[in-house]
Amino acid sequence: MRKWWKRLRFIVNVRRFLPFLLEFFVSGDVPMRKKAFAVGLLLLYMALPFDLIPDFLALFGFIDDLAVFMFILQQVVKMAPVSLKEKYNL
Repeated sequence: MRKWWKRLRFIVNVRRFLPFLLEFFVSGDVPMRKKAFAVGLLLLYMALPFDLIPDFLALFGFIDDLAVFMFILQQVVKMAPVSLKEKYNL
C-alpha cells in the first residue's frame, strides 16, 4: 500500500518537476549521454504507433499514456546527480 501512495504522490506533484527537468537538461553536472537517453526514451514512445490501451477508450487510453510518461520521469530522476535531487527534495 505504501508503494501505491508514493506513486500517487509522485503523479500529483508533476508540476514541481518542471524546474527540475529544466535544470537537468541545462546542467553541466549531468552527462550528455544521460540527457540523450532521457530524450531518446520520450522520442521512442512518441514514435511507436501503438498503445497498451487504445486511445478511443477515452479515460483508459489516457491512463496508459500517463503511466509511460511517469515511468520516463522516474528514470530521469534516477539518473540525476544527488545534488540536483537534494535541491528539489526528490
